[in-house]
Amino acid sequence: MFRTPIILAMSLLFCTGVQATVFKISTEYPDGNAVLNELRAVGERIEAQTEGRVTFKFYPGGVMGDGTAVQRKIRIGQLHGTFIHSGALAESYKNSQVLNAPLLFRDFDEVDAVRAEFDPILNQGFIDSGWHTYGLIEGGFAYAMTAVPATDIETLKSQKLWLPANDPFSEKIARAFDISPIVLNIGDVLTALQTGAIDAIVTPPVGAITLQWYSRTKYLTDAPFMYTYGVIALAEKAVQRLSEADQEILAAELTASSKTLDTMARSDNLTAFTALESLGINIVQLVPEVRAAFEQEAAQATEKLIESGEIEQALYDRIVVVLDRIRNP
Repeated sequence: MFRTPIILAMSLLFCTGVQATVFKISTEYPDGNAVLNELRAVGERIEAQTEGRVTFKFYPGGVMGDGTAVQRKIRIGQLHGTFIHSGALAESYKNSQVLNAPLLFRDFDEVDAVRAEFDPILNQGFIDSGWHTYGLIEGGFAYAMTAVPATDIETLKSQKLWLPANDPFSEKIARAFDISPIVLNIGDVLTALQTGAIDAIVTPPVGAITLQWYSRTKYLTDAPFMYTYGVIALAEKAVQRLSEADQEILAAELTASSKTLDTMARSDNLTAFTALESLGINIVQLVPEVRAAFEQEAAQATEKLIESGEIEQALYDRIVVVLDRIRNP
């Protein structure tokens, strides 16, 4: 007599056809971080709007490995997506790196002007390459932070500069500047700074504070070495499992969340830049002649990247046109 309710419940479940699709998402952001809190919130909103048909499980803190490992796990279905920096997806979409060209931008006004025109193009490029993405999410400007003041390019070249492992584009940028970087996993950077194995890093201000790297450097060169951004990227085959209605809910919520994270990152990095000064970091301002020399060498480095196929010449040229329009009204 106890079997009837169980059978009835199972019959109702099968009749409704409800079966949750669980999206397993990897991110390098640690648990409790504001970014991960926003990701969890959007997951809850999607679950509520789809009446439980779509749910999310997040794997924070890089526990699923670096970008290469994560993409391998996505290909075999162990994961279904990731919040990842743009360059990690360059194997499938080369032009994802075009905004990362060295010293491309001078300030955020230039970033905003270029992104207003090119965000849709880049986002569509990810989609055409097999990723469902929902808008660019700013990572911020990465600045050189050093133990000695880098007031010229030669001083910067003489430093033992760290670059992240499995980031071939950044490594190629460094080598285009004739810099021989020291490649390490993120978790090894603070120890390397403490022991003197490295004495220079390139990072957004938020990263420098969050990971305590600022405590082992003394100077920040106020020339945005690289603009960084990321995307929420889901595998196409995972998204296609959903009904059209649930895909629309997913896209609307993740697009709105990407905009929230984009705005949040800008605010956080501006605040962190100011905070670095209060934490004892000296901001090195380049004189116009030195800054021009930096930019000239950066342009030559970008030419090498274009020649090697890392960036598409035509798209880069279109961005330069927009920048020239801003700089020479």
